Amino acid sequence: MGPAATRPPTEHGTGTGACLFLVVGLPGAGKTTLARRLAEEHRALRLTPDAWMIPLFGDPEAGGKRDVLEGRLIALALEVLRLGTDVVLDFGLWGRDERSALRALAAGQGSGCEVVYLPVSREVHLERIRRRQEQTPQLTFEITEADVDRWRAQLQPPDEAELAGLAVPAPPAGWASWADWAATRWPSCER
Repeated sequence: MGPAATRPPTEHGTGTGACLFLVVGLPGAGKTTLARRLAEEHRALRLTPDAWMIPLFGDPEAGGKRDVLEGRLIALALEVLRLGTDVVLDFGLWGRDERSALRALAAGQGSGCEVVYLPVSREVHLERIRRRQEQTPQLTFEITEADVDRWRAQLQPPDEAELAGLAVPAPPAGWASWADWAATRWPSCER
């Protein structure tokens, strides 16, 4: 397929015809490998916070800077979608509310959104992390078995409605819109 800008608007939705791909999964699930493939196949911009956090701060969280960085990357993603180019967010997106907010933001500007989930068994998960830390320690951060277990408990896997791209639910109580929710979750996310 040619550049995203030449694709008919009905392929992923209305408006620009561009699609926001949300790659969902835990560290070591294969998200980055899939995100690279999606970016190549769709001539999409791939945005990965770890590619910025480690070189800039040497730490995956850096005292809350990850949320700020993710907000800037989301703002960039929305601008790129407006230009008619697909975007792949390789963020993990463990929470349903995060994914709902991003789906709503994409839809609000006429772009499509596709949730792509990579489940992984605990055994495979631990092996991949061990191998990654041995082979490319400069590109990752230390992850312990306790981290893996804690993260696996926190992950809210997408349900069939999310995976099928059905309607986005209403924002949580107390939030007027998903844009308001997103601006709080990712402090630098422009609406």
